[in-house]
Amino acid sequence: MTTPRILPSIDELLQRTGLSGLEAEYGSSAVLAAVRAVTDTLRQELGGPTPPAGDREDAAQVIERRTARRLELAFAPSLVPVINATGVIVHTNLGRAPLAAAAARRVADVAAGYTNLEYDLAEGQRGSRSVHAERLLAQVTGAPAAAVVNNNAAAVLLILAALASGREAIVSRGELVEIGGGFRIPDVMRLSGADVREVGTTNKTRTADYAAAISDRTAVILRVHPSNFRIEGFTERPALDDLVALGRRFAIPVVEDLGSGNLLHAQAVAGIGEPLVAASVAAGASVCCFSGDKLLGGPQAGIIVGDQALVTRIRSHPLMRALRVDKMTYAALEATLLEYARGRAEATVPVARMLHATVEVVARRATALADNLSGHPLFEPDVIAGVSTVGGGGAPGSEIPTRLVRLTARGRSASWLQRRLRQRRPPVITRIEDDRVLVDLRTVAPEHDEQLLELLRTLA
Repeated sequence: MTTPRILPSIDELLQRTGLSGLEAEYGSSAVLAAVRAVTDTLRQELGGPTPPAGDREDAAQVIERRTARRLELAFAPSLVPVINATGVIVHTNLGRAPLAAAAARRVADVAAGYTNLEYDLAEGQRGSRSVHAERLLAQVTGAPAAAVVNNNAAAVLLILAALASGREAIVSRGELVEIGGGFRIPDVMRLSGADVREVGTTNKTRTADYAAAISDRTAVILRVHPSNFRIEGFTERPALDDLVALGRRFAIPVVEDLGSGNLLHAQAVAGIGEPLVAASVAAGASVCCFSGDKLLGGPQAGIIVGDQALVTRIRSHPLMRALRVDKMTYAALEATLLEYARGRAEATVPVARMLHATVEVVARRATALADNLSGHPLFEPDVIAGVSTVGGGGAPGSEIPTRLVRLTARGRSASWLQRRLRQRRPPVITRIEDDRVLVDLRTVAPEHDEQLLELLRTLA
């Protein structure tokens, strides 16, 4: 192969079995475009001062091989499953909460066909999508009414737009947090049309501060749980009961942004420190909102529960249409809530299961993995004590005791080994400490242990 003249014509190339077979998978237009691009590139290489590697090969075979690879890369999905071995349970960068098997099945069931999303089967006429999940949310939280939007920031925006637009929302200065990605609670509040009335100081706010700020322009008292940070030391914050009593005294609704959405009583006493949704409802908060994909362990969603009349106003606001969720979100949420209602979420909802996995259980899995990897040519495994974290902007500073498989690379850096693990299919995501790669099986589903072992064992 010494001159561009030996390149086959495009028509000749498309007649080859290898290329014509690609049309069934990628379509004729995509194959034609790829063949032309690859041929043009090869022509430029042949005309350059240095012949390309493998220039003695038949040009058609080179083009065929490169075309197949080009199409494979062009049509590969960018969103792929990964194995989360970081020990961060609600990992924002890795899609937060993995769904329960029952939730994944329900999504597949409703996605494949038509549903009664907005159809009343009893009456045979148009219905409301807002009814989906409401019964279950009432059952697990104790609230009489509920609505679902696409995330918790949207829930805060919608609540304030419906209840406080053009009026004031009183909030503690210490609760005006940034919720991730540069988005800040005061910005969300202002976008709702509500005027932000800050009270107290960064570290101390008292009930009297709220009372002093109440006027005829006050629409709501907003309480924001600091789920992504912690202030320690000289601090003070009113109990929810005190704010509810104040709100009732002046007929002002108390809205609580709970953030992570804790539905399990066991989590409240396990050192995680996230408030129970049911406790806030029982304390008399008029409206509560929280995430569906954090501690609850369901799909991305913003869940609003509370007083029937107030939730009806919220659902009737024009923004509801812009922020509503689709049938797949409802399907996943209902299936997840059913696991809570049946009292088995700790065993079936992955986030709940990871939170409650004992050190002994994780240690047995870690020891088995390390033993099966002994003698590996690229790294030396051992098991050490460590901590997992909740992540996802929830339970800041939480440390859950765990056992880690530590991989010490032979003659290579930890970053090199970590990069090689990311190149596996599926990719294995780990963390590094003291130039060692750490694998935390707390965040790996037990049913994936064999797959992870094989991915590590065959790493060369």
